[in-house]
Amino acid sequence: MAAYIMAQLIYFTAQAITLLILAYAILSWVAKPWNQIRLFVERISEPLLAPIRRVVPLVGMVDISPLVLILLVQLLSRILIYIIYAVL
Repeated sequence: MAAYIMAQLIYFTAQAITLLILAYAILSWVAKPWNQIRLFVERISEPLLAPIRRVVPLVGMVDISPLVLILLVQLLSRILIYIIYAVL
């Protein structure tokens, strides 16, 4: 039972981070820079994206750090859930 709860917590956290980063990417395209929702989402997302931006270069004029972060979060969550079920 504890393994299931821990796995669900990891899963929902990963999904929340993924949705936050997707919202960040979409708002950066459509919302004005002074939009309050966009500013709020940026304030939360930037600490997660900044380390990736230092490592991953721009592809042309496109910042792919949100995509890299989503892939890393999903991969890490799957690995952690697998470990939880394998150990417990």
